[in-house]
Amino acid sequence: MESMTGMTFFIHAAETRSFSAAGRILGVSSSAVGKGIARLEQRLGVRLLHRSTRSITLTAEGAMFLERCRRILQELEAAEQELLETQQNPKGRLRVSLPLVSALVMPSMTAFMARYPDIELDLDFTDTLVDVINDGFDAVIRTGELADSRLMSRQLGKFQLQLVASPAYLARHPVPLVPADLQQHACLQHKFPSTGRFEHWPLVIPEGQMAPVLPASMICNTTEVLIDVARAGLGIACLPDFMVKQAIAAGELIVVLRDYTQHQGVFRILWPSSRYQTPKLRAFIDFMSSHLFPEVPGVNN
Repeated sequence: MESMTGMTFFIHAAETRSFSAAGRILGVSSSAVGKGIARLEQRLGVRLLHRSTRSITLTAEGAMFLERCRRILQELEAAEQELLETQQNPKGRLRVSLPLVSALVMPSMTAFMARYPDIELDLDFTDTLVDVINDGFDAVIRTGELADSRLMSRQLGKFQLQLVASPAYLARHPVPLVPADLQQHACLQHKFPSTGRFEHWPLVIPEGQMAPVLPASMICNTTEVLIDVARAGLGIACLPDFMVKQAIAAGELIVVLRDYTQHQGVFRILWPSSRYQTPKLRAFIDFMSSHLFPEVPGVNN
């Protein structure tokens, strides 16, 4: 405890540049602050502050140690706050960014709302890339790998891309047997709104053959529209398996080129690593991990 007291004295003295001001903030005398910092310096074997009759300034070692001390005390405060909130019911506003795949996420969202009525969900549906921290989100759900060191993540589940077409479309056009056959078909293509690039169709190209140039009969920046157009018999679409599962079971869509597609994607939930998990955020993470892809339990990364 003496170390924590010394660090507290040191932080306030360094920030106010005064033992007296630090003492007033902490409710102790200036001499108590000075002696506490002196004991800390003696224990560390290094000078943290330059003292003069008018002010105090940080040494190079003190500046480095100050950042460490701030992080330690912030973690301590967060741990205390977390323990205080463990007995509370999750409540409050939770801002979440989600991809435009409502058929996947909305059953889990409505179940979460029923389970936690005191949590106010502020949902932002978009396929554009958001800045979790600067845009003020508590959490986001996205596909792909974690690329931001400021974030924590948990895997929610896996999915595959499949090529599908309606029975009516395949009755009017020959069923593609190899990837090269796609050059003679109407291809419904997804364009990422954040980059303008087309979704890559995960085709396995036979040795000695060229990757086909896919003619685009339609380009759309949301996959939910593509499934309706594919159902209407207007082309072949590349869509996630969770989006087309019901349509395939109902006979509305048929998988094509199954032996020539190879893909595995991952859904993750991301949240700021600098933010301790409040009860509402912890409840959301745990609920999505167990409900979004119930057949694939979420695992920590």
